[in-house]
Amino acid sequence: MAAPFEELDPLLHSQLRLAVMSLLLGVREAEFTFLKEKTGATAGNLSVQLGKLKDAGYLSMTREMNGSYPLTRCAITPQGVTAFDAYVQALQRYLKPPESA
Repeated sequence: MAAPFEELDPLLHSQLRLAVMSLLLGVREAEFTFLKEKTGATAGNLSVQLGKLKDAGYLSMTREMNGSYPLTRCAITPQGVTAFDAYVQALQRYLKPPESA
């Protein structure tokens, strides 16, 4: 009997969090405004989802002031890269499950 499908990482299975991680993989670091523009998310929703990814150790955030404006930068962590790679591999197994014996 074929092994059951493994559970997908619920943190990465969210469309917005997956989009953020995909963007960060390509640039390694991005400003909040860049992520907001590229994902089309509201500032509030994006902030909450970034917090969840940060709490999981998938990304790091730095906050500073740029004149009178806050500037938040996000960067994917090695743990985030590993989690993303595992998620993609699991999805690939869903798309092409092993043939039953």
